[in-house]
Amino acid sequence: MRILYFSRTYTPHDHRFLQAMSENGDVVYVLHLENRSQSLEDRPLPRGVERVHWLADRIPFRHAQLLPFVSSLRRVLTRIKPQVILAGPLQTCAFLVAMTGFRHLVSMSWGYDLLIDAQRDRWMTWVTRYTLKRSAAFLGDCETIRRLAIAYGMNPQRIVTFPWGVDLRHFSPAKRPAEKGDAFVFLSTRSWEPIYGVDLIARAFAEFAPRYPYAHLILLGNGSQASLLRKILSQADVLDQVSMPGQIGFKDLPRYYHLADVYVSASHSDGTSISMLEAMACGRPVILSDIPGNREWITSGEQGWFFRNGDWQALAGVMERAILNFPKLERMGKAARQLVEARADWQRNFPKLYTALAWASSL
Repeated sequence: MRILYFSRTYTPHDHRFLQAMSENGDVVYVLHLENRSQSLEDRPLPRGVERVHWLADRIPFRHAQLLPFVSSLRRVLTRIKPQVILAGPLQTCAFLVAMTGFRHLVSMSWGYDLLIDAQRDRWMTWVTRYTLKRSAAFLGDCETIRRLAIAYGMNPQRIVTFPWGVDLRHFSPAKRPAEKGDAFVFLSTRSWEPIYGVDLIARAFAEFAPRYPYAHLILLGNGSQASLLRKILSQADVLDQVSMPGQIGFKDLPRYYHLADVYVSASHSDGTSISMLEAMACGRPVILSDIPGNREWITSGEQGWFFRNGDWQALAGVMERAILNFPKLERMGKAARQLVEARADWQRNFPKLYTALAWASSL
């Protein structure tokens, strides 16, 4: 099958899809909406995948400049002649494909496009509906996303839902690293942007950490809230209990999950969080905001705990509870790993992608 994979940039998530399709024997082309310099993936494109160059390599995409991008995309389609296009987010990549009139479109939700962007204003709502009504199939990672896609006009008979999952060989339990010493480590891997609530994690840690000098917080990544996070932690005089290693590549991520006792996500919006699944695959309990996407995964008290979304004081209480319940963490971590093995094994889940591709290519 000749497949064009069209996404915003190049991430570990994209790499997995591209590699799986290439290894399946498909002829795969990849198109990016943003400049590759903004990539979050340090590995090269999988062997056999060809990157296609187009207008977005030279100028940033804006909805106000829609027609030149649609024209450029039409020229790409004429040249490579894909049988099917897998594209997302909905309001950008998938929308551009829908605007070309290409009929064999599989729209793929990235979670935030339906949870947040679709509700941003009347234009984005219209774009979402337009795209879904012109999609031959739709791919989502959880029931929450499925319900939203239907609400915005997607044919429920053309929806394939499965958690993208994780590589259980790369993300697996390991012994406690000697470098960790006696520290009790909390880990956050989300970008430092308002939607991900990392500022709540900083406020929560600042509240209880002075009482536990052995408590440590690792904040991976970076983002627009960097100065705010440092201000929160500095004012509480706990900055020396915090590590900020920056953006970590896929190869080195397991090391940080192994350093952690507990993974924390305060995100205000998520479908199925890949970083949550990675932490659970490494045998780590999780502390999660109580939002619909997260509720589809853990049972509070078994694989981790929930806290009220947006409430940093509630989060502080749960993080402190994790420290006080240290003897239970190993059992909870094993339960987390078992859950991921049962529901989120990428090798077992990704073939469901071909149900959507077959629907689209047969039209």
